[in-house]
Amino acid sequence: MSVYLGIDIGTSGTKTLAVREDGTILASATSEYPLSTPQPGWSEQEPHHWWEATVATVREVLREGKVKPADVKGIGLSGQMHGSVFLDQDHQVIRPALLWNDQRTAAECAEIEERAGGRKKLIGMVANPALTGFTAPKILWLRNHEPKNYDRLAQVLLPKDFVRFRLTGEFATEVSDASGTLLLDVKRRAWSGALLDKLDISKSLLPKVYESEEVSGTLSPVAAEALGLPVGVPVVGGGGDQAAGAIGNGIVRKGVISATMGTSGVVFAHSDEVQIDPEGRVHTFCHAVRGKWHVMGVVLSAGGSLQWYRNQLGHAETAVARGMHVDPYELLSAEAATAPAGSEGLFFLPYLTGERTPHADPTARGAWIGMTLRHGRPHLIRSVIEGATFAMRDCLEIIQGMGVPVKEIRLSGGGAKGRFWRQVQADVYGQKVSTINAAEGPAYGVALLAAAGTGAYKNVVEACEATIKVVETTPTDAKARKVYDASHKVYQQLYRSLKADFKTIAGLVQ
Repeated sequence: MSVYLGIDIGTSGTKTLAVREDGTILASATSEYPLSTPQPGWSEQEPHHWWEATVATVREVLREGKVKPADVKGIGLSGQMHGSVFLDQDHQVIRPALLWNDQRTAAECAEIEERAGGRKKLIGMVANPALTGFTAPKILWLRNHEPKNYDRLAQVLLPKDFVRFRLTGEFATEVSDASGTLLLDVKRRAWSGALLDKLDISKSLLPKVYESEEVSGTLSPVAAEALGLPVGVPVVGGGGDQAAGAIGNGIVRKGVISATMGTSGVVFAHSDEVQIDPEGRVHTFCHAVRGKWHVMGVVLSAGGSLQWYRNQLGHAETAVARGMHVDPYELLSAEAATAPAGSEGLFFLPYLTGERTPHADPTARGAWIGMTLRHGRPHLIRSVIEGATFAMRDCLEIIQGMGVPVKEIRLSGGGAKGRFWRQVQADVYGQKVSTINAAEGPAYGVALLAAAGTGAYKNVVEACEATIKVVETTPTDAKARKVYDASHKVYQQLYRSLKADFKTIAGLVQ
């Protein structure tokens, strides 16, 4: 029996899957770790937590899945994108990693655009504008604010690629994750020498770039002993969490897109060629499918908005759910379903950590607007779910406006688990949505990449077609769709009305 491990280095924890060659999941394990916010808008993690979680989850899936170590034929890596791990010449971590949702680099984004000769020229070089979440501004932030640490800098790695280094001893990345650094020439699928020169960043700081299914290294003796696996197991390039999740959802052909509602929300469309939004509202990255690309809109606090509600205001539901031995989100969704579509004029703006698509505004703030004495907890909860889904529709409309065909929308993440939120998405997007037989996202996707890269399949498209099937479809409700079409226009206007106020509010917090 051939088994492939998919390891996803997420923001809240690491998930590892053991997957049989035919796509059957043998075991799953997750290990959580903390996130630090030392200042408002900052977001950091200790890279050694990722490694500890990797070791723990790999050992658990081997044990729980009754997998013989010799049966493991390949490992795929996925992870949160854009984060920056700074290593010195002795390969030691210099400081905590700056994560994808860290918003401290607005000044560095402006510096990048200026050095590049303007926003339009920057997009021409790397297919994307400078955004606070990306890696390049984090490197400049280190140089501008922690010069002593910058002087020690010898290597910059993305989160999953730090784990790769611990597994193999190799400094390597792959095209989909590298696209999110803002330093990759996305058209050529190689580091942009032109932009690196303009930013005065040495190419030697960056790892070698592979295609996602290529073998990037093999398990070292030290790592093999830690994980309980044989020395020499191949480790493929893998993918950034969004591209890997798209593989796990079978988004490998034109016309099929995914809407993933995790902590962040992502609308992801496969593309056979490079398609760029000239306004830079959505990202154009290399796909984890060899020689292909994707267009992606990102909502920073999608499922994260409902998680915030649960943590801060949902104590009652959480306590009841604990007694019932059910997920608190089930009770929150049931409560939300008692309010009507549109929440009787109550809107929630899900900009709890700023926003990326379509506003690229780190100063945007979350808000409830339209509240009256009539509104209660069901309206509050439903408006959060609707607000996050409206933000996803913003992404979808831009992608459709670029001429990208949308024939099928596949849901994944927390927003796909419950019938209620699936229905809200179908009604807000205005077309039927579907779910598939594999619900493990990025970890499943990189397990398939490992299978393809080590010869079990001809390529990853063949691997997806052999293992991934649609299992349920949710049609739209015409009445709710009409309400949401009208409400979405108001939702979009609210940001425009409050944009200047958001900036003023952000200036009050020092």
